[in-house]
Amino acid sequence: MLVRKLPNVALIILCGMICLCSGCVERKITIITEPAGALVSLNDEEIGASPVTVGFEWYGDYSVRITKEGFQTLKTHQDLKRPLRDRAPFDLFDDIFSKRTDEYTWKFKLEPYKQLSKEEMIEDAKKLQKQTAEEMAQPIMKKKK
Repeated sequence: MLVRKLPNVALIILCGMICLCSGCVERKITIITEPAGALVSLNDEEIGASPVTVGFEWYGDYSVRITKEGFQTLKTHQDLKRPLRDRAPFDLFDDIFSKRTDEYTWKFKLEPYKQLSKEEMIEDAKKLQKQTAEEMAQPIMKKKK
C-alpha cells in the first residue's frame, strides 16, 4: 500500500518544488519626449510627465497621446510585439525558471505649435466642408445601388 502512494507523494513534492522555483516577469515602457515634461497618455489614461516609466500587462497596440503647451499635440499608435520567449510553450518554462524585466523605450519629438494665418484656416475649413459633404453623400449613393 505504501509503495502505491509513493509515486503520488513524489509527484506532489515535485509540483510544490516547481511552484517554489517560479520566477516572474516585470514589464515596463519608458516614454521619452523632446522636449521633456510633456503630459503622456496611454490608451486614454494619463500616466505622467515625460520621461515616464509605467508597467504593463499585455502586448499589442497602444494609443499614445502627448501634449505640451507651445507644441502640437501628438496622437499616434505604437505596436508592442510579444517576444518569442513570451509565447506558448516557451513562456511556461521561461516564467518558471527565471526572473526578468522586459523594458521598452519609446521616443517622440514634438513639433512647435504653428499659428495658422487667416487664409490657411479658411482653406482648411473649405477642405473639411468638402470632405464632410463627400462623406455625407456616400451612404445615399450606396442605398441607390
